[in-house]
Amino acid sequence: MRTLVFVAVLTASFAPLPADARSTGFDPRIVTFGEAREEIKSTPITQRPYRPLHVYGNTVRRRHERATTAPTPPRQNQR
Repeated sequence: MRTLVFVAVLTASFAPLPADARSTGFDPRIVTFGEAREEIKSTPITQRPYRPLHVYGNTVRRRHERATTAPTPPRQNQR
């Protein structure tokens, strides 16, 4: 059973990226090689896609995104 789960996770990490996932800013690949790896490394960390298990990069992107968006003013109580 563990072998089956391991093989499924390993296969999913090397699978090609579906076209619909590219448009959402989420990259399901955990490990990248070749041109894809070089492209990711040459992109600033705040503009890279969100990836599973990449805690540091995802945290930096979320903090940057929250810092650049203007907070909404609190709503007034209507009487």
